[in-house]
Amino acid sequence: MAQENASYKAKDIQVLEGLEAVRRRPGMYVGGTDIKALHHLVYEVVDNAIDEALAGSCDEVTITIHQDESVTVRDNGRGIPVDIHPQMKISALEVVMTKLHAGGKFGGSGYKVSGGLHGVGVSAVNALSEWCEVEVRRNGKIHLQRYERGYPQGKVKVTGKTNVDDTGTSVTFRYDTSLFVGEFSFKFETLVHRFREMAFVTRGVKIRFIDERVNKELTFYFEGGISSFVRYMNRNRHGLHKIVYIEKTIENISVEAAIQYTDAFTESVYAFANTINTIDGGTHLTGLRSALTRVINDYARKNNILKNNDANFSGDDTREGLTAIVSIKHPEPQFESQTKVKLMNPEVQTYAQQIVGEAFSTFLEENPAAAKAIVRKCLTSARARSAARKARDLIIRKSALESLTLPGKLADCSERDSSKTELYIVEGDSAGGSAKQGRDRHFQAILPLRGKILNTERARLDKILGNNEVKAMISALGTGVGENFDVSGLRYGRVIIMTDADVDGSHIRTLLLTFFFRYMQPLIDDGHLYIAQPPLYLITHKRKSRYVYTEEEKEQFIKSIDKGDKIGLQRYKGLGEMNPTQLWETTMDPENRTLLLVTIEDATEADRTFDMLMGAAVPPRRRFIQTHAQDVRNLDV
Repeated sequence: MAQENASYKAKDIQVLEGLEAVRRRPGMYVGGTDIKALHHLVYEVVDNAIDEALAGSCDEVTITIHQDESVTVRDNGRGIPVDIHPQMKISALEVVMTKLHAGGKFGGSGYKVSGGLHGVGVSAVNALSEWCEVEVRRNGKIHLQRYERGYPQGKVKVTGKTNVDDTGTSVTFRYDTSLFVGEFSFKFETLVHRFREMAFVTRGVKIRFIDERVNKELTFYFEGGISSFVRYMNRNRHGLHKIVYIEKTIENISVEAAIQYTDAFTESVYAFANTINTIDGGTHLTGLRSALTRVINDYARKNNILKNNDANFSGDDTREGLTAIVSIKHPEPQFESQTKVKLMNPEVQTYAQQIVGEAFSTFLEENPAAAKAIVRKCLTSARARSAARKARDLIIRKSALESLTLPGKLADCSERDSSKTELYIVEGDSAGGSAKQGRDRHFQAILPLRGKILNTERARLDKILGNNEVKAMISALGTGVGENFDVSGLRYGRVIIMTDADVDGSHIRTLLLTFFFRYMQPLIDDGHLYIAQPPLYLITHKRKSRYVYTEEEKEQFIKSIDKGDKIGLQRYKGLGEMNPTQLWETTMDPENRTLLLVTIEDATEADRTFDMLMGAAVPPRRRFIQTHAQDVRNLDV
């Protein structure tokens, strides 16, 4: 119903001039104003520099984070044009930095291929920055223009001379804290992962990353390109054959792929379009997968490995243990959104399927030993998948609200609206007992686990589904598992891992995270998985009690107390040591508790980390432990 006094006349129609639309609706351009969007600002500027590399005009990009959180991206490309734009009557640099949908990527003459196809990237960064300075080295001169919240502070000025061969662009910006509100800053590791990926898919380009805040510097340069990427991802796995590298261009669309099957049980496949990681895949990824499934089935039939009565391998069968990168270069890419998470061009699927299919078929024919190893892997996978399907049918929920197979040890809640409910997965019966007594029965459910669940990194799904603790979790959640996972069946809006603050508790938490990452990843992607933070200590002082959650907090509190005063210090080694009231007050009460949301910032690195920590290869894990031994917190001795 419309408001009675609401005005809707010509005067109420707003026209947002210039970059004001970006500042008013940042979510449309960089995905929001959270920490993910903050990093997206850097990616947009770096994408422009990489576009110069794709045009063959740049072979070095340097990214520097300064002490004040400002960022400089410097390349040795051609430099943004600074002469007067014939239509706009201002410098082309100012047009690029202040006008939406302006750039050299539309007509086809400036760039054959680019990632920043919308022309809003760097201007959006400028709009969302407190200040931004662009220095252009071109035609032996150094040009400079400064902007504040998107508005130029004067015309483009010549500030000096340089060698005629010294060309390129340097963009320095400081994000606007009035828009990006919160205590967050650029994460070194997040940016490292992104720049490493860029270097892999942009062969022969050197990417330097300097973080002055922590005095760290890394340089990435890969002659092997995406083949090096697959080798990097598989360095803790055993490859069944040499890496298959494929590259071909059809109708100005370049398709590049690197493929290797390993002894792992999971798939690690990543897709790039014009060097941008399309995390939701798209037509290039569909083409790659379809080609592999078709070629392997054809080979197995032709060589009588699959008999007449045998069913074809499914896509899941042919992807077990697969590590692959597919990277396409397209003059007119179509993405699902400005944040470029999914490629939509339908012709790419046809070309990718054709190019990958022909090359992989030739590889199998010329390498019969490798072909047999791959087909054997698919056969084992198909048999295990059939067994897993039968096991899964026994434990799948009848519906989202009611089930005949809920585990007996689950203490369910009375609320049936999943957006309001929580499931605590608790370590041990003792802690489970305290949690059941201390919880709010209306919306909090408790599932105690007995001991450690199976390491799901080293087992196929059929074996995993034979584990009672895993079966109990799947039944309680109601989503199914693996290829049949359906988040719409989720019975609890929050799934909270609550383990002891000791070594065993950390191990159980890691085992659970491995399972959720490998077989219920949408649970993490959609923001349903959390980690509870129980207190480490109870400190009593002058008849008052205080819970502290970190060693640092404990030290600070003790320092604040007069030295002569007596204090009591109780270390909680297990949740079972806390009575139900204490557990509620500290860890389960929504008014007082701290929950950590589990997120995946970089799927490639998460995949590699789980493989290294939980996989079969021991040396990488030993190196990791030795490297990070000094960083361990809360270790009980």
